[in-house]
Amino acid sequence: MSLQIAYYKHTLNFRFEAGTSRGVLRKKDSFFIKIWNKGDENIFGIGEAAPLFGLSPEFYELESRIIELVKEVNYQQFNTTQFLALIVSNCQNYPSLIFAIETAIKDLENGGIRMIFKNNFVKSHIKKKINGLIWMGNEAFMKSQLDAKIKAGFSCIKVKIGALNHDIEIDFLKRLRREYPEIELRLDANGAYTAENAERILNDLAVFKIHSIEQPIPAGNLKEMARLCKNSPIPIALDEELIGVKDFTILNEIKPQYIILKPSLVGGFENSNKWIVAAERSNINWWFTSALESNVGLNAICQFSEEYKNDLPQGFGTGGLYENNIDSPLCIEKDEIYYNSNGKWDLSLLKF
Repeated sequence: MSLQIAYYKHTLNFRFEAGTSRGVLRKKDSFFIKIWNKGDENIFGIGEAAPLFGLSPEFYELESRIIELVKEVNYQQFNTTQFLALIVSNCQNYPSLIFAIETAIKDLENGGIRMIFKNNFVKSHIKKKINGLIWMGNEAFMKSQLDAKIKAGFSCIKVKIGALNHDIEIDFLKRLRREYPEIELRLDANGAYTAENAERILNDLAVFKIHSIEQPIPAGNLKEMARLCKNSPIPIALDEELIGVKDFTILNEIKPQYIILKPSLVGGFENSNKWIVAAERSNINWWFTSALESNVGLNAICQFSEEYKNDLPQGFGTGGLYENNIDSPLCIEKDEIYYNSNGKWDLSLLKF
């Protein structure tokens, strides 16, 4: 049977202004890909391409590429194997699209019930520990987020830093550590510092017993990043550094303590697996994080994570960010995410 494909652009609205060192997020567009076998539209797979401004190489060109792809596929005879091969060979500069197509095809092949991988995340409702995310904002806003996460039961907190005045951020971390001394604390700088000031800032931050800091300087500064990874008092996790990179041996050059994998940004499941293999060969630990997808993309990443043995808290707590997310069986209880067998998917917002 030949495949058919359609897409729908859905704008996700944040519940609040989500501050990062790259700016404030209020809305985010996601492109949902629907794939089915011709003549049987009742059984279909869904995937999500969710490019991020300033990070995803395809951000401005993605929709036009999807339109071309829809025409190409719908006027030709492709099966799932042929279609995936086409995507992998022709869409390397569209990592979120690869992720979306991989997800939709796996969903279709598994019966179109949003089961992307036949593992225990869905079958046995395995709970996965996640970190709680604190977005940048004024001190009162950040404090309210922190208190809410602690009250909910989170034992690992990730704080976005690098956009506010350094002294203000230091004061916030002092307060955090004074009130919650046992919390595991991660920081995410999103490349906010320079090669010249990063070492001094990392030394300032180290007194707060930091688990790790993501991407302290912008991606592409390999020598400077390698020097930081060697000398930093805080373990460093590469994030943006992995985007668009095909040479996995950069890990041997930089020697980070961790890498963070966002399938939407590194090119889907297969490329994520290649990064994992490369990291484990070099004794580098890793975890997964969503790239602000809706529950469609988040569900796929959660299921994918269950294919590996990794007990670190994952970055899967983004499902509650949006006023108009896609309703799903994903649930968060305390600091764990799981697939609720009584939950339902509601795709009515997607007008294919």
